[in-house]
Amino acid sequence: MIRELSLQLSPEEAAGEQNLIQAVSYRTGDAPETIRAVRVLKRSIDARQRAIRVNVTLRAFVNEAPEEPAVPSVSYPDVSGRPAVVVVGAGPAGLFAALRLIERGLRPVVIERGKDVRERKKDIARISREHLVHPDSNYCFGEGGAGAFSDGKLYTRSRKRGSVDRILSILCQHGANPSILSDARPHIGTDKLPRVIENIRNRILQCGGEVHFETCMETLMIKGNEVTGICTRQGAEFPGPVILATGHSARDVYRELHRLHLALEPKGIAVGVRLEHSQALIDRIRYHRPEGRGDLLPAAEYRFATQAGGRGVYSFCMCPGGFVIPAASAPGQVVVNGMSPAARHSPWANAGMVVEIRPEDLAGLALHGSPTPSPSPLALMLFQEQLEQLCRLRGGQGQTAPAQRMTDFLQRRLSASLPAASYTPGLLSSPLHEWMPEYIVTRLQAGFRQFDNVSRGFLTSEAVMMAVETRTSSPVRILRDGETFCHVKLKGLYPCGEGAGYAGGIVSAAIDGENCAERVVPAAQSKL
Repeated sequence: MIRELSLQLSPEEAAGEQNLIQAVSYRTGDAPETIRAVRVLKRSIDARQRAIRVNVTLRAFVNEAPEEPAVPSVSYPDVSGRPAVVVVGAGPAGLFAALRLIERGLRPVVIERGKDVRERKKDIARISREHLVHPDSNYCFGEGGAGAFSDGKLYTRSRKRGSVDRILSILCQHGANPSILSDARPHIGTDKLPRVIENIRNRILQCGGEVHFETCMETLMIKGNEVTGICTRQGAEFPGPVILATGHSARDVYRELHRLHLALEPKGIAVGVRLEHSQALIDRIRYHRPEGRGDLLPAAEYRFATQAGGRGVYSFCMCPGGFVIPAASAPGQVVVNGMSPAARHSPWANAGMVVEIRPEDLAGLALHGSPTPSPSPLALMLFQEQLEQLCRLRGGQGQTAPAQRMTDFLQRRLSASLPAASYTPGLLSSPLHEWMPEYIVTRLQAGFRQFDNVSRGFLTSEAVMMAVETRTSSPVRILRDGETFCHVKLKGLYPCGEGAGYAGGIVSAAIDGENCAERVVPAAQSKL
């Protein structure tokens, strides 16, 4: 007999298969020795009350041999000699678009401005060690996109756009831990993602597709009202329909599309800081106990959101047991972001703390020494750039980040010292409250007070704010038809993923990549 059960257990009861067997026995009355195995289908932690509960949905095999857990797999045919589709960008949107094209019998030609994921690691290391930012190989650009060196979070609210389970299964097929299929808030980890990305690339190549690294799109090839391919910075041409999946930091692409008079619009973003606490403190706060998480619970997470001055203030991309990283994509900028290894074992916890900015808010966002961006589809992108450049000037040198203790920020005073932090390029005490836009400062201050009301102890002098967090999402939307996913004015161009303004994270970008690839199929097959 196979039983499926949903149980609410203590952390001790949920720890290990034997304890789960005992819990099933207590619930069903079956003798423990008759329960030959259990398979966890879904698992989540409820830490809202002082008595922490682990919610487990499982399958118990009673007097029956357990089945081996099967991960659904997709069959990928050889597409050598089939019609080509150009995929610009090898982030999650581009890679999943390429896999879907192969599945449907088309040959993807992937164009990536950066390096492969292994070589990319070397350039990323130089950012912290030498303060040198390679403009095409950094935390934003290169194989895997911005998500390759992140926490690898795989949860999304985009379930209406496609199957999340399908995306997770494909990741498992290419080497991800099958635990992502059962975890309520799955993640892969920055130390595990590169291998999965390499496996996807190898799949594309084995099936007859192409992947070109250090190859940057310069412009689109346009004939009449149709995109017929791309031209690269090196002068090469790649013909075919184009899936444009460049990520949210490809500002040169936005500028080129604007020059070509493509239909674009500014899209709301969120801007703020990266806030870091000790993980032990977050564990104590979130698990409501002085000993923190102990040996049985994972590093605690948090997610906060409130309203201040009519705009959202919220935590973004929370990284338990993680590190703050230098995420600039060009020299002359300082940008911070966060990442976590799979084990989430660092002594720090960080998250973006950001304020919603809408296009109509630009008039109140003038920076010291910079003009207010004029109305334009690129206006919010220009604001991002100006703030990142100002942050670089305030940081002292290289990728040193300006920083301030959380309580000093609320009291509007310079921090006399800074606590130890995970940001390896270094921090410089700076009065963030003076040079960041007042629009952002006052809302962050209100948000911090509210978050401390919810989780006492969150507002502390031992937490440090690092500036500036700007790359939360694309500042531009490339307009496309809602049914065909094709650009509203140009046939053959399929704006895709987070960079086009239609996704926000690894899974939603992957889903959008698959959807775009599906829409390309009829047009590409008509050329047979």
